[in-house]
Amino acid sequence: MSEDMELLNPAEQSVYRLLVRLAGAGTDDLAERADIPAAEVARLLESLRAKGLARGGPIFEPLPPDVALGDALLRRQRALDSARRVVAGLTEEYRATSRRRIADHLVEIVVGASALRERLRDMQDSAQDEILWFCRVNPIAMAGPENTEESSALARGVRYRAIYERALIEMPGELDGIAASVRRGERARVVDALPVRLAIADRAIAICPLVPDRDLGLVEPTAALIRRSELLDALLALFEGTWERAAPLLEGDADAGPVGAERLLLSLFVAGFPDKSIASQLGVSKRTVQRRLERVMATAGVDTRAGLAFEAGRRGWLA
Repeated sequence: MSEDMELLNPAEQSVYRLLVRLAGAGTDDLAERADIPAAEVARLLESLRAKGLARGGPIFEPLPPDVALGDALLRRQRALDSARRVVAGLTEEYRATSRRRIADHLVEIVVGASALRERLRDMQDSAQDEILWFCRVNPIAMAGPENTEESSALARGVRYRAIYERALIEMPGELDGIAASVRRGERARVVDALPVRLAIADRAIAICPLVPDRDLGLVEPTAALIRRSELLDALLALFEGTWERAAPLLEGDADAGPVGAERLLLSLFVAGFPDKSIASQLGVSKRTVQRRLERVMATAGVDTRAGLAFEAGRRGWLA
């Protein structure tokens, strides 16, 4: 007898309850009281007797249900427990497989400068909100002048925040290109050195080269394309932490404080560039840089360079 047949269906329950109330009855009496055909009552009584819930005939007597159905319930409970264990095992296997499958899609490896350059272009073309950059010296895939996608992205409202290594800005012509990007809407900051190369679009996807610079002569550049994950969250935290401690470059309110060339000079000064490097970037002499800084100090009402850096920050000239 199957497990499904061991418990009572509604018709069997009705006849059993009636038999319990009468403490015993024949087929005809039960049929009359239940208002169902005698043949159907006879079939139900035989089913109750087969399940150990009734005995006798032609007069049937009820038997205790806990004894008759206890074993069936125990078997049902054991079958249910076994099914739960099977489901739990299958669920864990599914989750483990899903984790592996999802992980395969979270990180994609991109090999070669050309492939990496195309991914950087695609990332900017599809961006809708913001692009974050770590710009290190000696780009491995795309130099600043080659990044024509930034202009169109800025034009359609995508925000750009870029952090530059000092050595990159000191290279001939780089500052002019950065200044042009800032005029188009990029926000730029500078630090002495960056830990990695990094580009992040819409806080949803990042590209991060995997091969250290010192190994570039041995293999083609290799990068990881990283989608939403804890790894991406860590890269975002790295960017934001670096941004907070980086010095503003060519930022600030153009209508307040120094403007034009003096604002560029102040930006480089606050970023920590020495007078000689500032002079080289501006195409003037070191003495000219010193005179201009003195004029800006007079505007700020301070008589020391440390005071000038403080006042520039307090007044939001480069914040």
